[in-house]
Amino acid sequence: MAPLTPDTPPHTALRRIVAECHADLLKYRAIVLAGRRAIGIHQTRVALRRMRAALGLFRGAVEGPTEGRIVRALAAEAKWLAGECGPARDLHVFLTETAQEVPIEVKRIAARLAKLHYDRARTALSGARYNAFDGQLTAFVEAAPAAPPTEPSDRLEDFGRALLVQHHAKVERRGQHLKSLDHEELHRLRIAIKKLRYAAGFLRPVFASEGAKAYIEATTRLQGALGAMNDRAVAGRMLDDIAVAARPTENVEEALRRLAKQAASGDKRRRQKLQQAWKQFKEAERFWRA
Repeated sequence: MAPLTPDTPPHTALRRIVAECHADLLKYRAIVLAGRRAIGIHQTRVALRRMRAALGLFRGAVEGPTEGRIVRALAAEAKWLAGECGPARDLHVFLTETAQEVPIEVKRIAARLAKLHYDRARTALSGARYNAFDGQLTAFVEAAPAAPPTEPSDRLEDFGRALLVQHHAKVERRGQHLKSLDHEELHRLRIAIKKLRYAAGFLRPVFASEGAKAYIEATTRLQGALGAMNDRAVAGRMLDDIAVAARPTENVEEALRRLAKQAASGDKRRRQKLQQAWKQFKEAERFWRA
């Protein structure tokens, strides 16, 4: 696939990015359908999230209401499919990264849940709705117009600079008074930084700047720190699911209380890491500046 350049039309850039994400989706979907390796679900979700981000970020690059409807429809299907894969990934992360010393009786219940979640993901990735989505992706990529840019705004460099300025500013607004933000406000900040990180990654080849790597690393650290803050909420959902799935003969109430207490601990440490990541983000060079 041809690399993105400053003169690439934005609508062409969108199709190239979607094609790359589609190839990743096909690769990791095959792993999910073949077994229960964690990397399959994880990378399938990454491909879908990157695709959805590109479709949203570059929506203004497509022309006409028909193209706009296609882009919105593809983004909606990518969101649905990622959602069908989400429970399997969230449970795996909780058991392997968030929780420590999970009791065997809880692991047995989680194993049953994991099978259900993987079956749900496989059904979504092999059904008629997925097949239609796959065909729509192929058609969208292959329908790329070949006309060269005629206006400065038709150049990816100009389109991308405006996009990065907009989303960087949005993150700064969301992050004001960071120390006092509640869970919902931190969630909105996490979504904003995720979009900015994807935008910076997509557009990095367009700007010949040595600062791009450091900037993207700063956005990645900030997103990771915000993700750690979100772990408590995800852990709560996982523990609720395990409690509901427990059989009458499986008395795990005390074990789940211990795990809930464990997940809730360390908030001060996570807040400190978030503050440090925010400071590094604010200091990072904005590599797209002319």
